[in-house]
Amino acid sequence: MEIKHLVRIANTDLDGMKPVHQALLKIKGVGVSFSNMVTGLAQVEKNAQIGALDEEKIKLLDKIIRAPLQNGAPVWMANRRRDFETNENKHLIVADLDYTRENDIKRLRKLKTYKGDRHSKGLPARGQRTRSNFRKNKGKVTLGVQRKKVEAAAHAATEKGEKEGKKEAKKK
Repeated sequence: MEIKHLVRIANTDLDGMKPVHQALLKIKGVGVSFSNMVTGLAQVEKNAQIGALDEEKIKLLDKIIRAPLQNGAPVWMANRRRDFETNENKHLIVADLDYTRENDIKRLRKLKTYKGDRHSKGLPARGQRTRSNFRKNKGKVTLGVQRKKVEAAAHAATEKGEKEGKKEAKKK
């Protein structure tokens, strides 16, 4: 039996050498519990290498991940229950997840909600502290007095002063 090094599921390339439940985690929108549920619904052993699976099992995994609610997954496993626009239960993955998230944030900004305002300012939207985290100058390192640099500068200044004092003494 030949092992495929790359397996494509849900428009994502997965490492064929990894176990099924671990490889599925590389798909955006698939977490640990969702991965375990998918392997159970597809009746695939979780610890089997994903590259060793036959094409039928890979297609079944792809089908379940793309439409889990139609393939026996419970509603509470979906990541988008009661969608804002359609009022349907969905599970979004990869590009759909990003697109929907962007649209939700745009809608919150347009409605001028508190959460939308926080998003537009680049601040945390869920009540976290901002005193020590979420600083605007993330790239800049601001430290207090650096002892070594101060001592080196002071030492250099005293040496310079001593040299000037010796030069004046020689002139006299």
